[in-house]
Amino acid sequence: MLFIDNLHFDQNGLIPAIAQDYVDGTILMMAWMNKESLIKTLESGEVHYWSRSRKELWHKGKTSGHFQKLKGIRSDCDLDTILLSIEQIGSIACHTGERSCFFKDLETNQDCESPPSDACSELFKVIENRKINPEQGSYTNSLLKEGDNKILKKIGEEAAEFIMACKDKDTISVANEAADLVFHLQVALAHQNVSWTEVLKVLIRRRGGPRRNQ
Repeated sequence: MLFIDNLHFDQNGLIPAIAQDYVDGTILMMAWMNKESLIKTLESGEVHYWSRSRKELWHKGKTSGHFQKLKGIRSDCDLDTILLSIEQIGSIACHTGERSCFFKDLETNQDCESPPSDACSELFKVIENRKINPEQGSYTNSLLKEGDNKILKKIGEEAAEFIMACKDKDTISVANEAADLVFHLQVALAHQNVSWTEVLKVLIRRRGGPRRNQ
């Protein structure tokens, strides 16, 4: 753990640590770490911070059950900030019960949605919301209402259109048809009660895995 000695801790021996969801990239919280908490985190695989108010190690989730499992760690270019890639157990990082601590709009001082993650995860949230709270005239709801036959037919049609766009080497059409295909795939996932997060986890597990035979 010699790399720890290269980090630039402040005059109190602390360094800011930002926790980010390892799957969709959502910024969840910021806290402080010292060398002891950082070593404990690396040894245990669960995130430990330093509580400035209590002057002691803080094992995240020990009281609430919302542990943070470490998936990766990196520093910024100046070596004075740490970025923790974590799996948030229970999907709640904030002591208020919110998924992310960053839910206050600075201009209005009103509560707002959690900070955005990747575009596909945000799209899936919209689709899931349509499933729970149907809207009159919603195309998504019309697909969900008609079920597998309609949804799967649309996936077939969009896949064919994507293939034709690729054959025509029309880059704009390729991007548009790919977006349509992803949308309809996500509708099918929502209909089958399979979350987009589960798909991302599969892709993450496959990253760096053994190559397939040609």
